[in-house]
Amino acid sequence: MRFSELIHLVWVNIMGNKTRVLLTSLGIIVGAATIVMVLAIGKGGEADVAEQYKTLNAGAIDISYERASDMTGGDSGGGMPGGAMPGGAMGGGMPGGGTMPDFAGGSFGGGSSGTSNSSALQSMMQDVMNQMRNTENITLSESDLEDLELFVPGLSAASISATTEGSVSGGILDDAADYTVAGVTADYATVSNLQVGLGDFITDEDNENANKVCVIGYSLAQEIFGSAIDAYDSTIYIEDTPFVVNGVLMEMGSVASGISPDDSIFIPLSASEKYVMGNDYSPTITVIADDVSNVDATITNIQAVLAESYPNASFTITDAGAEREAATESAGTLAFLLLAVASIVFVVGGIGIMNVLFVSVKERTQEIGILKAIGSSKRDILMEFLLEANMISLFGGIVGIIVSNLLMPIIEAMGQTVVASMEGVLIAFLFAMATGTLFGFYPAWKAASLVPIDALNEQ
Repeated sequence: MRFSELIHLVWVNIMGNKTRVLLTSLGIIVGAATIVMVLAIGKGGEADVAEQYKTLNAGAIDISYERASDMTGGDSGGGMPGGAMPGGAMGGGMPGGGTMPDFAGGSFGGGSSGTSNSSALQSMMQDVMNQMRNTENITLSESDLEDLELFVPGLSAASISATTEGSVSGGILDDAADYTVAGVTADYATVSNLQVGLGDFITDEDNENANKVCVIGYSLAQEIFGSAIDAYDSTIYIEDTPFVVNGVLMEMGSVASGISPDDSIFIPLSASEKYVMGNDYSPTITVIADDVSNVDATITNIQAVLAESYPNASFTITDAGAEREAATESAGTLAFLLLAVASIVFVVGGIGIMNVLFVSVKERTQEIGILKAIGSSKRDILMEFLLEANMISLFGGIVGIIVSNLLMPIIEAMGQTVVASMEGVLIAFLFAMATGTLFGFYPAWKAASLVPIDALNEQ
C-alpha cells in the first residue's frame, strides 16, 4: 500500500470520528499548552531577575549591620532585661554594694576565697555587658568606608547609604505621603549605575555641608510634580524640611540596592542623618570588586578590616552576583518543576490515545482482516494505526500551542511576566508527537498482528 493511500485511509477514519478525536486529544492539548506556558513563565522569571539586578554591578558587595536591640534593656546604655546595674545590683536581683549573694553560709566556693571569686565573676560579667553595649552601638560610617577603600585591594568604587520611609509633601500632592528616602554619598550613582536625566546627582560638597538638596526618581517626579521638567529646581518637604530638587533620574524600571530608583528620593547622607533619620539609622556600605572572580577574596579582606575595628561584631555581607545567581536558579527550578507537571499531563493524554486506539482496533477488526486479505502487509496496518495516533497528537499539539498563545495576554494582565519562545513551541510539538508514537505503538502492533481469517470471522 502506497503512503498516500495510508494517509487517505487515516484521514477518512479521523474525519468519521471527529468527536472521539477531539476528546482523545484533550490531554495532548492541555499538555502542549502547559509546556509552552511553563517555559514562557520560566523565561519571564529569568527576565524579571535580569531586570531587577541590571543596575547592580556583578562585583557589588553590600555590608550591613543589624542591631540586636531585642537583647538589651529599654535604656540606651544597654544591659540585660530587667534594668541596668545600679550600685552593682543586676536587675534588682542582687543586694546593694556590688557583691554576689552568699551561698552555703556566706561564701561562694568556701572560705576566704569567696569574696575574690565573687569579684572576679562580677568583673567578667561587667566585661560581657560592656562588649554587648559596644556591639549594640555600632553604626557604619564614612570612616569605615575610608578604611575599606584604603586596606581592601581591588575595589573600583565604594559608597555608603541608608534608607527609610519618610513623609513627603509638595508639588501637586494634596496630602503628605510616605516614600522611600535614601541618604547617599556621591559615589552611589556609580555603584548602582544610576543615570541622571536632568540636573546633577548628590555631590561630595552636598554631603560635607549637609545641603538640603535631593534627586528624585522619574516616576516620583511625575507623581509629585506632573513631569520631570516641572520637578527640577522645585521644592519638596521631607519630614517638614524643605529640599530643593537638584536632579531627576532617567527611568530605570528596576531595583538597585534593595530599592526602586524610579520611586525613591535621594538626599545627602549627612542631611538624612541631620533632618530625616536622626541617630537611629543603620547604613549599608556597598563596594565594587574590580574582578568578579575575586569577590570571595574581597569579602574575606573586608571581614578582616571590619574585625580590626569591631572585634565582637558580626556583619551581614552579600554580593550581587551570588544573589542574582540564586534568584535565577530559583526561577529555573520552578520552571523545571512545572515542566515535570506538564509531562505528567502528556502521559495522561497518551494513555487516553492508547485506550481509544484499543477500542478502535476492536471495532475495526473486520476492516483489518479485509485489508490483509487484499494484500496489505503487517507493516501497512502498523503504519496506519501509528499515523492515526500521530495525527491525533499533532492536532492536540497545534491546538494546545494556539491556546497557550491566547492565554499569555491574560497571564500578563495578572502581573506575571511571560516571554514566548520558539523553544517552547518546539518542545511542546515534539512531546506531542512522541506521546502519539509511544502510546500508539502497542495498539498498532496488536492490530497488525491479527490473523486475517480470525479478523474476518470476528463479529
